[in-house]
Amino acid sequence: MATASRQAKLRELIQGFLTERLNGKLEALKPDDPKRTELQTQFSWRTWLDDAARRSAQIQCATHTLKPIHPDARGSSLYVGPQDLPVLDEVGSHCLGDSYADDVVGNAAALDVFKFLKLAQNGRTLLQLACAQDADLAEVLSTDPVEARRWMADFAALVQPRGTPATHGYAKQLYWRVDEDPHADASYHLIAPLFGSALAHSVWQTLQEHRFGDAAKAARQARKEGADSDTPVYEYPHLAVRKMGGTKPQNISQLNSERGGNNPLLASLPPLWQTREQLPHTNRRLMARFGYRPEVKQTLQQLRQFLESNPSANQGTRQRRDAMVFDLLDEWLQLSATLRTVTPGWSQRPECQLSAAQKHWLDPEGVVQAALDASTQAPEVDETLDTVAEDLARWINGQLRDPLPLGDREFTYWRSLVRDELAQEAWALQEAADVC
Repeated sequence: MATASRQAKLRELIQGFLTERLNGKLEALKPDDPKRTELQTQFSWRTWLDDAARRSAQIQCATHTLKPIHPDARGSSLYVGPQDLPVLDEVGSHCLGDSYADDVVGNAAALDVFKFLKLAQNGRTLLQLACAQDADLAEVLSTDPVEARRWMADFAALVQPRGTPATHGYAKQLYWRVDEDPHADASYHLIAPLFGSALAHSVWQTLQEHRFGDAAKAARQARKEGADSDTPVYEYPHLAVRKMGGTKPQNISQLNSERGGNNPLLASLPPLWQTREQLPHTNRRLMARFGYRPEVKQTLQQLRQFLESNPSANQGTRQRRDAMVFDLLDEWLQLSATLRTVTPGWSQRPECQLSAAQKHWLDPEGVVQAALDASTQAPEVDETLDTVAEDLARWINGQLRDPLPLGDREFTYWRSLVRDELAQEAWALQEAADVC
C-alpha cells in the first residue's frame, strides 16, 4: 500500500509539472489556434518523457564548470561531489559536504529536462531516484519496463562523465611545481582550473540571505532602533559582482541563470589604518583639510603638471584628465563617508560654520532631524547636490588657476562631472538606507 501511495504521489508530481508547462504555452495562444492541439500532443505523458530522455544527452550535471573561464571554451566540465573531495585547510568546494546544488551545462534549450529532474518527493529528486533505478519511479514512468529502464538510464547519465576529459585553447592552464628542481620539466604538473560552480552558488545564496533575507532585515531594523536581536548582522564591504553570460546567463550554466549571471566577489584587501577625522568647524577648514590629504595633493600635482604640458585636444587627453578628477572625487566621497560615521547632529552645533548644503551632504540624518524638530522643511537633495558640486568645482579651479588660466568654462565642466558623481553616490546611499 505504501508503494501504491508513493507511486501515486510521483505520478501526481510529474503530471503537475507537465500540466503547468503546457498551460504556460497555451496561455499565449488564441482558443482557436491550431497549435494548441500540437502542444497538447507534445506535452502528453509518453511523448514528453521520451523526448526529455533523448534531449538529456544534450546537457550534463556539473559541480565544476568550464564556460565561466571562457564562454567559448569547448572542453570538459566535471561532476565531483564535494563529499568526495579531499579535505583541506583552505576554503573550497569540499566545505559544502552534502549540502550543495547541482549545476547543468550544455544546450540551454534542454534545461527544462533538468528542471523536471529536480522535482523532489520526500526529499529525493527524480534524478536521484533515476540514478538509484528506483522501482516505483520505473513503474510510474511507463507500463513498458524496458522503456522505463531506458528513460531512467538516460536521465541518470547526466551525472556520468562524457568521454575523456579534455581542455581547450580558451581554457586557462597553469604549470604547478610539485618537485624541488624548478628547472626540470618533470617537476611540474600542467593543471586546467575549473570554476567551482557549486561553491559559487552556495556563497551567493548565503549573501542573499544575509543581505536581503527576512531575518537579516529584522536584525538591521533592531540595530537601527537599538533593540536586541538573536540574529547577527552581517556586513560585506567592498563587494564586487562579476556578470557572466550577458543577456543570456543560461548559456553559461543553469545555476548562473538562476543567479541572473551575478557572481559575487568578496573583497580581499589588506587592512588600512584610518585616522578618525576631527569635526569641521568652518568651510575653510573643511576644504583645507581635504586639500591636505596626501592622495589629494598628489593627484592635484599630477593634474596640474599634465595640463601645464599643453596636451593635444583629443579623446585620450580628456579621458586622462577626467580620470584624475574622478580620483579627487573619490577622496571627497571617502571624507564624506568618514564624517557620516559621526553621531548624527554634529553639524547643528553652534560652532559648526559649514554652509547649509555641506551640512546636509555630510550630516544628512542630523539635518533632517533638526528640520523635523523645528517643524521646518528639510533641504531638497537636488539643491544640495547642485551647491556642493559648485563648491567642489570652484575649489578645483582655485587649486589649478595658478599658473593655469582657468575660468567659467572649466568651472562649468568640473561642476558637471562632480554633480553626476554626487548624484550616483546619493542614489547608492538611498538604496542602502532602503535595504536597512
